[in-house]
Amino acid sequence: MGKISKAVSVSRRKSRSAHHSAPSSVRRKIMSAPLSKELRGKHHTRSIPIRKDDVVTIVRGKYKGAEGKVTQVYRKKWVIHVDRVVKDKVNGASAPVGVHPSNVIVTTLKLDKDRKAILDRKGKKSQDTDMAEA
Repeated sequence: MGKISKAVSVSRRKSRSAHHSAPSSVRRKIMSAPLSKELRGKHHTRSIPIRKDDVVTIVRGKYKGAEGKVTQVYRKKWVIHVDRVVKDKVNGASAPVGVHPSNVIVTTLKLDKDRKAILDRKGKKSQDTDMAEA
């Protein structure tokens, strides 16, 4: 089977280059995190772009099990900073530890009207596909 879209390259080199030089607007979508089972059932969507003030639980890595509020979404470094997930430096100061959004689960969403519209749109789309399959 060949490639489907003429606008996208299948070259590994070009794909990696596009990923690492992606603009902030594209990085937002790539830096999505899965929703918890309760939120998934409520909003009928699997994942959503992560945002400051979302509450997350880390499910992979050294800080597995830690829960906290997202204090910063650092798109340039592809990481998020979570409240109370810090590393103590030699001089006594604490530095936030970067965690990739794919290694967390969103447990509480910060909802405003734009985010509600996104969830409604995504939820409606997934319900339409469920009905089409049935």
